[in-house]
Amino acid sequence: MSKVKVSVTESRCRGGYLKKGDIFIVDDLCPPICHELWNNIYPSLYAIKNGATLDYGTERRRMFEAKCPDEGRVCIHCEVIE
Repeated sequence: MSKVKVSVTESRCRGGYLKKGDIFIVDDLCPPICHELWNNIYPSLYAIKNGATLDYGTERRRMFEAKCPDEGRVCIHCEVIE
């Protein structure tokens, strides 16, 4: 299985957990992020980690962007790394 790089591109995290510029590499375990954001991104992250491609603009790529369900306070970019 591939690894996924999770990059925080913007943050106004209410709990102060995530800062802009934070990077996490997801291999086997959940990274230290809040459960609301993890629950939101897990299906897409699992898919690209296991070979799926997702709509990314006008292309299909093994990456995606997402926002925290708490008013979009945290924005992330996830991409497969080899």
